[in-house]
Amino acid sequence: MCLGIPGRIEEILNASPLERSGRVSFGGICKEINLAYVPEARVGDFVIVHVGFAISRIDAGEAGRVFRYLEQMDELGELGESE
Repeated sequence: MCLGIPGRIEEILNASPLERSGRVSFGGICKEINLAYVPEARVGDFVIVHVGFAISRIDAGEAGRVFRYLEQMDELGELGESE
């Protein structure tokens, strides 16, 4: 089983199709994420991220529900740990 975490695209860092990347915020914790699998995603969109890759877009309501569940489980702190 894999776990994907929702994040909000804050900035596109590299727009090249095969190396597309951006700065994604996970409840205030920002990471550089590969966006090559979601070429339609833009700044402000929410994406599901798994092991450093955005794998799909998600609507803001669903992203908020996932963040609330993670907060209830006290799991958001783990996002800030070094990789």
